[in-house]
Amino acid sequence: MNRRNFLKTTAAAATTLSAASCLRAQGANDAIRLAVIGMGSKVKIGGMGRNDMKGCRAVPGVRIAALCDVDSVNLGYAVEDCEKHNEKPETFSDYRKLLEQKDIDAVWVTTPNHWHALICIHAAQAGKHVFVQKPVCHNLFEGRKMLQAARKYNRIVYSSTMTRSMGGFREASQFAIDGNLGKPLFIHAVRYGARTAIGKVTAPTPIPATIDYDLWCGPAPLKPLMRQNLHYDWHWDWEYGNGELGNWGIHLLDGARQIAGKEMPKSVLSVGGRFGYIDDGETPNTQITFFDYEPLPIIYEMRALPRDRQLWKDGGWGQQGMDTFRGQAFTTSIQCQDGYTVGNQAFDKAGRLVKEFKLPQRSVRSAFFDAIRGEQPMPYYDIAEAHVSTGLVHLGNISHRLGKEVAPEQIRERVAFNADFQRVWERMLTHLDANNIDLRKTPPTLGPFLQFDPATERFTGALAEMANQYLGREYRKGFEVPDNV
Repeated sequence: MNRRNFLKTTAAAATTLSAASCLRAQGANDAIRLAVIGMGSKVKIGGMGRNDMKGCRAVPGVRIAALCDVDSVNLGYAVEDCEKHNEKPETFSDYRKLLEQKDIDAVWVTTPNHWHALICIHAAQAGKHVFVQKPVCHNLFEGRKMLQAARKYNRIVYSSTMTRSMGGFREASQFAIDGNLGKPLFIHAVRYGARTAIGKVTAPTPIPATIDYDLWCGPAPLKPLMRQNLHYDWHWDWEYGNGELGNWGIHLLDGARQIAGKEMPKSVLSVGGRFGYIDDGETPNTQITFFDYEPLPIIYEMRALPRDRQLWKDGGWGQQGMDTFRGQAFTTSIQCQDGYTVGNQAFDKAGRLVKEFKLPQRSVRSAFFDAIRGEQPMPYYDIAEAHVSTGLVHLGNISHRLGKEVAPEQIRERVAFNADFQRVWERMLTHLDANNIDLRKTPPTLGPFLQFDPATERFTGALAEMANQYLGREYRKGFEVPDNV
C-alpha cells in the first residue's frame, strides 16, 4: 500500500471512530483525567506545559490528574500552579510509570521534540489518547510511526498550529484561490522575530542535580551539555530540536500546506545560515525555503536578526496586515496579482481591507476532548494532517544540512528559476546588510534542490542516498522508536 492509499484509508478510519471504540472517562462526574508530560521551565519563554494546563482546565469536564517532568524544579512550578486551582495531581519523573496508571484517559505531550514520538506511541499502546505539541515529530520516520500507532490502537491523536486554529483562515485563502484578488501567484509564509545569541561555552555545562539527564536525552545521544542552558535552547541543537523551522515555521507552513495540497512537496530548496553572532547554536537564524507545489509553490521566509521591521513593506503587504505575538511578526499569505491575504483578511495591492472572514473555529482542545467522549472526531486536527505538514519542516532542514557555504553571486544565479523566490533572496540580503553581516566572512549556505516522492516519503535523484539518511536517526538502546508499533 503506497502512502496515498494509506492516507485515504487512515483518514476514513479517523472519521469512523465510534463511541464504543474510544476510551470513555471513568473519573468522578465522567471527568476526563488528563496527564501533562513536560512542564517547561522559566528559562526564556518556557512553561509551555503550564500554559497548556491553563487552557485544558478551562474546558468543562477535564481534570488535571497527573504531571510528569524529568526536572523536579519544573515539576514543582506546575504543582504550585495546580494547588492554586485546588488540584492534587499525582506526580512522576518517568512517563513510563505514569502510563501504567489505569485511571489516566489522555496525555498532553509538551516535551522537547526528540521525545514526542516515543511518548505518543507508548501512550497509544497503553490505551491513552494523545495531544502532541508542534512539531509532532523530530524526523519523518517518527511521524509515520505515530500515525500507525494511532490507527493500530484506535486512539485519538491530535495536534494543531496557529494557522490551523485560526477561524476564517481557510475561507480567506479560498477567497484568494478563487481569483477574487486576481491571479494567485504563490503562498508566502513569513516570520520575523529577533533572537539573541545563546552563549558560547568552552567546557561542558554541569547538569543540575534536579534533572534526570539520562532520561532527558532519551532517544537522543547522551552527550555532555555544550550550551549554557539545558532548557529551551535545545531548539537550536539538531539532536533534540528542529531549529526555527520546527519552532515557528510549522505554525505558518501548516496553513500554507493546507492550501497547497494534501501531500508533501515534490522538491525543496533552502538558503540560509546562522548569522550575527558566534554561539553554540547549530540551526539557521535566517533562512528562505522553496517548496515545489503546483500550481502555487510555498515560499518560506524567516529572519531573526533585530533590524528588520522597516522591511515589511517590501514583502508585498502593509504593516497593518501582519499578525503579532510576543513581539513576533508573522503571516501565511496568498500573494495574488491584485492583492493578498493575511490570516483571515484579504487586502488589495494598496493595503486596503477587501474582506474579513470572522468564522467560528472549533478549538483543538474542545475537539480533542469531545472526540475522547465519543463525539464525532475532527480529522482536521488528526495526526495524519500534522505528519504531512511537519514533513515540510524536515525537508527544508535536510536541504540546509546538506548545503555548502557559497558566494552570494552563486545563490543569486541558483534562485533565478523563480522570480518570487529571487525577490525573497534579495530581501534576505537587505536584512543581512541592515544587521552589518559581512557575507565574505560568513557566507550563506546553499542547500541542494532535493527531489522527493510524496507517495513513498523518500528522496529520489541526486543526493537521495545522503538525504534519506536524515529521514530517521539512530536511537539509544532502550529508547528506540520501533519499526513495528
